[in-house]
Amino acid sequence: MRTVLMVAEKPSLAQSIAKILSRGNMSSHKGLNGTCSVHEYSGTFAGQPVRFKMTSVCGHVMTLDFLGKYNKWDKVDPAELFSQAPTEKKEANPKLNMVKFLQVEGKGCDYIVLWLDCDKEGENICFEVLDAVLPVMNPAHGGEKTVFRARFSSITDTDICAAMARLGEPDHNEALSVDARQELDLRIGCAFTRFQTKYFQGKYGNLDSSLISFGPCQTPTLGFCVERHDKIQSFKPETYWVLQAKVNADKDRSLLLDWDRVRVFDREIAQMFLNMTKLEKEAQVEATSRKEKAKQRPLALNTVEMLRVASSSLGMGPQHAMQTAERLYTQGYISYPRTETTHYPENFDLKGPLRQQANHPYWADTVKRLLAEGINRPRKGHDAGDHPPITPMRSATEAELGGEAWRLYEYITRHFIATVSYDCKYLQSTIAFRIGSEHFTCTGKTVISPGFTEIMPWQSVPLEESLPTCQRGDTFPVSEIKMLEKQTSPPDYLTEAELITLMEKHGIGTDASIPVHINNICQRNYVTVESGRRLKPTNLGIVLVHGYYKIDAELVLPTIRSAVEKQLNLIAQGKADYRQVLGHTLDVFKRKFHYFVDSIAGMDELMEVSFSPLAATGKPLSRCGKCHRFMKYIQAKPSRLHCSHCDETYTLPQNGTIKLYKELRCPLDDFELVLWSSGSRGKSYPLCPYCSNHPPFRDMKKGMGCNECTHPTCQHSLSMLGIGQCVGCEGGVLVLDPTSGPKWKVACNKCNVVAHCFENAYRVRVSADTCSTCEAALLAVDFNKAKSPLPGDETQHTGCVFCDPIFQELVELKHAASCHPMHRGGPGRRQGRGRAR
Repeated sequence: MRTVLMVAEKPSLAQSIAKILSRGNMSSHKGLNGTCSVHEYSGTFAGQPVRFKMTSVCGHVMTLDFLGKYNKWDKVDPAELFSQAPTEKKEANPKLNMVKFLQVEGKGCDYIVLWLDCDKEGENICFEVLDAVLPVMNPAHGGEKTVFRARFSSITDTDICAAMARLGEPDHNEALSVDARQELDLRIGCAFTRFQTKYFQGKYGNLDSSLISFGPCQTPTLGFCVERHDKIQSFKPETYWVLQAKVNADKDRSLLLDWDRVRVFDREIAQMFLNMTKLEKEAQVEATSRKEKAKQRPLALNTVEMLRVASSSLGMGPQHAMQTAERLYTQGYISYPRTETTHYPENFDLKGPLRQQANHPYWADTVKRLLAEGINRPRKGHDAGDHPPITPMRSATEAELGGEAWRLYEYITRHFIATVSYDCKYLQSTIAFRIGSEHFTCTGKTVISPGFTEIMPWQSVPLEESLPTCQRGDTFPVSEIKMLEKQTSPPDYLTEAELITLMEKHGIGTDASIPVHINNICQRNYVTVESGRRLKPTNLGIVLVHGYYKIDAELVLPTIRSAVEKQLNLIAQGKADYRQVLGHTLDVFKRKFHYFVDSIAGMDELMEVSFSPLAATGKPLSRCGKCHRFMKYIQAKPSRLHCSHCDETYTLPQNGTIKLYKELRCPLDDFELVLWSSGSRGKSYPLCPYCSNHPPFRDMKKGMGCNECTHPTCQHSLSMLGIGQCVGCEGGVLVLDPTSGPKWKVACNKCNVVAHCFENAYRVRVSADTCSTCEAALLAVDFNKAKSPLPGDETQHTGCVFCDPIFQELVELKHAASCHPMHRGGPGRRQGRGRAR
């Protein structure tokens, strides 16, 4: 029997699709990476009985990166990254062993069906999967087609079965356009980021950002925010005057009239108009009109509009809203949330999703009435040719979804119902008045039919008093006329919703990447999110943008990136050559980079005004081993030590606290040691600032602490304090933390495993002897007699933390809350003999 391998983009998606296609008659087991499950069932394919295997990846299988030395900032001129630096595809998440997993599952299979998300990124992942699987699949018989692509927009029985019935092929051009974007963003972003990060962090100590990054989309996004900030700063309020009149409609009611001139900026002129009108006792009706008007129902929902509403009305950041929408999609509640389209195809089943909502407690009455009276065809919007608009696919309640997922789902559902509802109709009445020589107007609105505003009440026509019936020539007594002094007000900072609109208008990013770019400028400390989700640029963000404008405005203006996006779209459509677009764009930015480097003094002049030099920043902490003067500890990101006398800067581990380590010195270079700590329940270890930046031994890497140093005799080194192989990762060693008493800790020098042990012991030492069972170093522990947990009133014991039955009761294994970024190992299978609890 032949085998069909099917691959989805996420584990939850694979399970849902397999359930639908197998009608629930499937068996499941975990794959070798422990993350992705494999669902198996029997069926027919291409008219023959087959065994189906449905599994998934976890997003991109591969990522693009530079080879070898080109990843080391200190060894390569950033200019080389534009053309000379070779790139390679690496596994996006090595811990998942995704390539090996796919090869194990694909070995011996005859066909492959790709169920990746149906957008450009999904097409790109298709080819990543094929690169891994095709070499191990059975060879095709006589040119038989073996690779298939499923295209779908929702996780419903109808859509999934229809996709299986009309399988196509993956689109290589769309995948190439993603490859081009990845390479452009990698080369351009890394070159500019490395240069300006090294240049400015080497001069200023209070930038408070670990990376001074540049991105072809990120930087124009920041540019919009700073442009609005500049308008606010340069705004000069102007005083203006308006006339306001009131007339009596009857005994109990007065009407407020709007001046047809709106406002004037000259007080004397305004006073003249007031003088001409204030003596008048009556307002004469010049004209009346009554018009029936309609407020149109919304266009069908696309990604950008969903993100705008999520930010402006639901208080959800774009990236969080996108993640929430993706969860709703994989759970089958909504259709695919990444779409540029606002037009439903003529053959789209609108009644199906509507019937799903017919019994919902919040909108059942509205839905049943629409189904009974007949739905209104949605307005014709833009058809981008990708996915249908975002549509609810099944009914859900707040109790079922909870919190923010419910609020987003509720909006999507109400929006969909509104698109098939009728327009809101209202009657607008207008009366034009003349008081003396001046003209005034009064307007009233009366709702005739609420239409779609019944389901979207926040869109309803604001209630205005109905106007009295009158005709030309009628007069009303004037009860008041006065002059008001007002001032023009500055614009406010951009909201996320306004920024999304600007990015869409100028072609910056895609519907999928817009939230990522906005999130990046927040995380990099270029903007802060204020109340109302308004984006206020920081000093750093402002200076960067002003610096780009000063050197080369095209680096921050949206025009050049918009042109690149158009070229990338042409690659996706097969109308432009991948290599030519890549080569031309890189050549343009390489020239810009060289000009930027030559002109960096222009940006530096702006930096000098806003930030303090390294020598004037920080507080004295530890002594330099070269000049024996105190170096200053700079806490602002990235934290580091700076010796102003030697003009040297030493990077430190991030995301923790740094303090002096007992004034002890490194035996190799005489630098005073410092202690890095992630907190009382986490890891801590000493390090030499010089050794950490300039590894003294071949087997050491930059950024290592004393707990990884292989010095044979130093009392702080791995050689003296290491105990045995880590129980949570491969290659890690458990090292005694000599500073942790009386709440002693043993921590892995690679991953975040921490063992809390021997509480209240007054001394713990690593013995030169080793365990006869597991070869781990023995620990010698001394307790005070009053607090000793040892049996028989003993106060001293030497044993193995893994094998000694007495020590096993005194060791508690945990995972540290935080760890050095260099040490990203995670808990896995226990290695070696022995155990720690």
